[in-house]
Amino acid sequence: MPKFVIEREIPGAGKLSAQEFQGIAQKSCNVLRKLGPEIQWVESYVSDDKVYCVYIAPNEEIIREHARQGGFPANRISEVKRMIDPTTAEA
Repeated sequence: MPKFVIEREIPGAGKLSAQEFQGIAQKSCNVLRKLGPEIQWVESYVSDDKVYCVYIAPNEEIIREHARQGGFPANRISEVKRMIDPTTAEA
């Protein structure tokens, strides 16, 4: 199943409280349950004004539907073509 990185522009994201993030995560999980098991949220990374989310999904369309139902921006969706890490340098 393809993996995607979603860039969400959320001004002030880095300043949101733990309670605000809990509410966002709960809303996201509720929408994911409705959409079914083919879409999975893996993890997210928060910077000052953006949130980068990693999802496993069959296609970009279901990610856009998750964003629509949840009221989340999905400014850029990129399919991961390959993963590398420090062990990639080893022969």
